[in-house]
Amino acid sequence: MLCPFCSHSETKVTDKRDAGRITRRRRECLKCSKRFSTHEKVEWSEIKVIKKDGKREPFSREKIKIGFMKACEKRPVNEERIEKMLNFIEEKVRKRGKEINTSVIGDLVSKELKKVDKVAYIRFASVYMDFTDISDFKKEVRGLLKK
Repeated sequence: MLCPFCSHSETKVTDKRDAGRITRRRRECLKCSKRFSTHEKVEWSEIKVIKKDGKREPFSREKIKIGFMKACEKRPVNEERIEKMLNFIEEKVRKRGKEINTSVIGDLVSKELKKVDKVAYIRFASVYMDFTDISDFKKEVRGLLKK
């Protein structure tokens, strides 16, 4: 770490604070004794999502969040809970490697929604599993009632 005042390469950390995904470090230059702060954030390697048609695109946390928000619209699921589910899924996806199928992500989202809100789960499942008529809904609801 170079001092922004004198460009000396040796500094010491005098204070460290974690604020979510960012770490703030207060540093002091060992040459000029001036202090400055740095903010550090983990830079993730890019994950590719393999679509049904075989195309690959970058992983998008935002797309998953939009899916959660649509499924949970007008349901008693708060943003904090959605954020927790989102963090859990992102963590699982990152552990799987550099590429992941959309079906794996869809299954993870389905499982989380099923635990939190059955109506939100059915909403998501109807799109994810491509329900074509009312019998698809009935079949899925029956499956929920058996458990």
